[in-house]
Amino acid sequence: QVQLVESGGGLVQAGGSLRLSCAASGRTASRYAMAWFRQAPGKEREVVAAISWSGGSTYLADSVKGRFTISRDNAKRTVYLQMNSLKPEDTAVYYCAAKDGTYYGESYSEYAYWGQGTQVTVSS
Repeated sequence: QVQLVESGGGLVQAGGSLRLSCAASGRTASRYAMAWFRQAPGKEREVVAAISWSGGSTYLADSVKGRFTISRDNAKRTVYLQMNSLKPEDTAVYYCAAKDGTYYGESYSEYAYWGQGTQVTVSS
């Protein structure tokens, strides 16, 4: 079983920054890709960013390009989401997810392991 624990959420004013972290523990595949999803009230869960096992390939949703960055430290088994220039529309519960294999996917159905979520609230 794989456990994912997110941290770093909170309340921030528009234009501010937050850094989310997700630490993996337990039995994981030798290689696994990771992603961040978010879900706002009344909306479907959407992918925000994803990263391959090596970190050499990343994906960012159009809505966050130029503002968010995803990275990982495999020695620490941790993935990060640096969020800058935050907007009120970024307000959501952010979830960390992991999937076995080297390459990431963009659909939540591809990910077998999920964290409990962390709330990000951006005030205007």
